[in-house]
Amino acid sequence: MSYPKWDDIRNSIFVRTRYFPMIDEDVPSFMGLPLASSAADLRDADVVIIGAPYVAGWGEYAGVRKSEWIAGPKRVRQQSIRYASGYIQDFDIDVFEHLRVVDYGDAAIPLEANQKPTVDNILRAQEAVEAKVNEALDAGAIPIVIGQNSPCGSYAIAKPIAERTQGKVGVISLDTHWDATRYDRLTMDPRIGGSASWKHKMFQSHANISVPNLVEIGERGMLESKDTVREYLRAGAHFYPMWKVRTELGIEGLCRELRHAYDGTESVYVHFDMDVLGGAGPTGGDILGDLAEPIGMSDFEVIRTAFEIGKRGLTGMSFICIPPGSAVIYRVVVYTIAYLLAGLALSKAERKGAVP
Repeated sequence: MSYPKWDDIRNSIFVRTRYFPMIDEDVPSFMGLPLASSAADLRDADVVIIGAPYVAGWGEYAGVRKSEWIAGPKRVRQQSIRYASGYIQDFDIDVFEHLRVVDYGDAAIPLEANQKPTVDNILRAQEAVEAKVNEALDAGAIPIVIGQNSPCGSYAIAKPIAERTQGKVGVISLDTHWDATRYDRLTMDPRIGGSASWKHKMFQSHANISVPNLVEIGERGMLESKDTVREYLRAGAHFYPMWKVRTELGIEGLCRELRHAYDGTESVYVHFDMDVLGGAGPTGGDILGDLAEPIGMSDFEVIRTAFEIGKRGLTGMSFICIPPGSAVIYRVVVYTIAYLLAGLALSKAERKGAVP
């Protein structure tokens, strides 16, 4: 599958007549939103978009060229520019009339972190993401980080949220894998919350991130250790494998179960690992390489879940493992963010008595 060149996107029927801010020569701001160049520009923002183009490993990742994964945040922005406003006809609401959303560019991830993933380089990359997330949180905004791999697209968002929350932190996680092994397989260093270990690192390092307030959605099949899954279930995690979603709950029932992340918590961290699609979205699973698994969530189920989370509220959000190479899959991420914003905007309008 061939991803289009930026010139082709820029000159397409939906884009060619419009002006929008540019982050780089082939990177527009997300949905043409204002660019924030410093923390001062985040003042009064409700939501802050942040890119985290980081991929772990020394060569290919899951059988796909690393360059394809790293391009994820850029390509999500490229596809987002198709949409000239925040008007979502499904709800007859323009989200940007109710929310101030800005694009804060990419975290300053060192080039060496993607080329030479030593422990020091990975920690520098994580710190770069944390810095931008902390600035967004300082401004009272919700950071939404478009990443590709851990820790930069997961633990680097959970950590600042936990550190500044006095009470409990709930977690909503969509994923194909639990990512809860004891050590990062790439480095075997306990300081790294890596691709398969970031969730263990999160709970191990932050006592206020509460396992009984974990809503884990999407895992299925035979990849996981029974000891790992059973440990989380014994600790009180709320687990919704796709089999249960499809045979018992449906999307309506699943959305009702999100309540567990909010029960007695002060903050809620939301994490969407987009390999949860597994080929059930608008394109084939093979673009995910070794990460594809059957019985994936559909694009609608992912987007609907995001909308319901937006209605309930959240403190921060992250994306990783965005299936590489397909323009329409990058649009799924755009929709996921936009419909989350719609949930936020509708809730805000309802509180003000201004529902359209």
